[in-house]
Order: sequence, then C-alpha cells, then structure tokens
Amino acid sequence: MSIAMSSDAETHVEEPQAAAPGLSRADFMMLTKFRLSTLVIVTTFFGFWLASRGGVNGMLLLHTVVGATLAAFAAGIFNQLMEIEPDAKMKRTASRPLPGRRVDPVVAFGLGWVLSAFSIIHLAKMVNLESSALAAATLLVYLFIYTPMKQRSSWNTVVGAVAGALPPLIGWTGAAGAPHAGEPSFRFALMVEPGAIYLFLLLFVWQMPHFLAINWMYRDEYRKGGFVMWANDDDSGAKTSMLCVVFSVMALLVALMPVVFGLTSSWFLIPAVLLNGLLLAKAWRFYMLRDRPTARKLFLFTLLHLPLMLGLTLLFWRHGA
Repeated sequence: MSIAMSSDAETHVEEPQAAAPGLSRADFMMLTKFRLSTLVIVTTFFGFWLASRGGVNGMLLLHTVVGATLAAFAAGIFNQLMEIEPDAKMKRTASRPLPGRRVDPVVAFGLGWVLSAFSIIHLAKMVNLESSALAAATLLVYLFIYTPMKQRSSWNTVVGAVAGALPPLIGWTGAAGAPHAGEPSFRFALMVEPGAIYLFLLLFVWQMPHFLAINWMYRDEYRKGGFVMWANDDDSGAKTSMLCVVFSVMALLVALMPVVFGLTSSWFLIPAVLLNGLLLAKAWRFYMLRDRPTARKLFLFTLLHLPLMLGLTLLFWRHGA
C-alpha cells in the first residue's frame, strides 16, 4: 500500500490499484528473486567447472546454467504466489509485485509454469536426465516442503538449505553430459561423488549462519508474517547465536573435505581454515554480545565467505581427481 501526497498537501493512503497489464523489468526481477537467483547461477557454474575433466564444454555449460537459472526464477515466482498474504504483512516484502498488486497472480502463475517446465525439459533434452531431475527436486523441495513448512515448523531453515544446496549438483552432473554407450540412462553415482558431496555440504552449512542472522535481525517481521523461525522466540539471541556457532564449526570441518578426499592440493587447507576460522570468530562474537550489530557483521561476512571459498576451491582443485 503506497503513501502519496494530494494536491492540497494532505497525506492519504492510496487504495491498491489493480494489476497493470504487462510486466516491468523491475517487477520481473523482484518476482523472480533475481539477486537470490544469482547465487544459483554462480554455484551451478562452479559445480560444472569443477566437474569438467579434459576441458570445459562451453555450450553444455551454457545449457546447464540456463536451465538452472530458469528453475530458480520459477521457484521465486511460485514462492511469492504462495506467500502473498504473509508478504503483505511484512514491511520488507510488502512492496513486492504480488502483495503490491502490480502483477496479476494469474500472470505470475502462468509465467512460473512456463519457466519451470521449460527448465526441466531443456535440461533433460540439452544436458542430461540427472541435471533435470535435480532441478525438479529443487522445485519440489522448495515449493512443496520448505514454503508450507515456514508457517508450521522452525526446521524450515534446514529444509530450505537443502534446496539451496542442490544447484551446484545441477552443474556437477551437467558437466557429465549425455550418457556414453554402455552407461545407464540415469547415473545416480554422479550425485554422490566426493566433489558433489563437498559442494552440497559447502552450500548447506554456509546458508545456516547466513539465514539465521537474517532471521534474528528481522524476527519481528517474520512474526508479523506468521512465519515460524528459530529466532521468533529468541529475543535474547542465545539460541540463534549458538546455532550460528555450531554451523560455523561444521563449515570448518567441511573445509577439510577437499584435502581428505584428494580433490585439492594440501595448500588449500591454509586459506580455507583461516577463512572459516574468521567465520567462526564472527559467530562466536555474535554469541557473546547477542546484538544486532554483531548479527549484521556475521551476515555481511557470509556474503564474502562463500565466493572466497568457491574461489579457493577452484584455485587449488585437481581436475584429474
């Protein structure tokens, strides 16, 4: 609901206007959660690049990234369709296209279906069945488990992190391309290779302190929206900050995996341990002080942590492993 000034300088509240035909670029980016979808693009790219042996197939990479990106767009649209009412109650989401009534839900629904269908079919036809299945699994977990769970159980954060950790596996399996003669049409083994497990765990544990810090900073907003989060009844920050410490310790352990499995050179350990040690230090400081500034610093550091970990992994990666 927008605030406007009338000609006689009297402030009044405008009634929500009916959705206009068409879709502006800004509304499209908000509807598809473009900034969050960028994470999908980046992690899919890294998964593909790390799994490539004997050189990167540029066209296959492009098809994989396009398919994963469209799936992320569709997930963002359907998620907002399912949360129009809660979003309208929260200040930070009330201006989104659907609660703001700038986009017709029917239009959004149609766009979401087109993007999701095209994503799954495109990956199956142009890449392989494994990447297509993972894209479909991401949509299913995100929309039919995580989104409804947000209003029922605080464990939704864990389920959401599972969905958020699947895109690098789309890239990883995509790099294998179509099966060769004699191979099964669906190669489940690709999804449980050490490199795939490492990337999944890296994304999973990274998301936890990242989103826990957000949840705690905006716990009043989440309560207004009817979302059940760990931080809702944790005004002291004791529980949330301890969880951040626990998952930061897990992130430190995950950083050891590439060396243990021979995926990277042993030199990877030095910067990786230092970086994750800093993450743990930020989480510990949040635990000790339990205030908004330290929660915000932890959140901001997570924005730096993931790209640096991905960059270090790429720098020290052994493609022959």
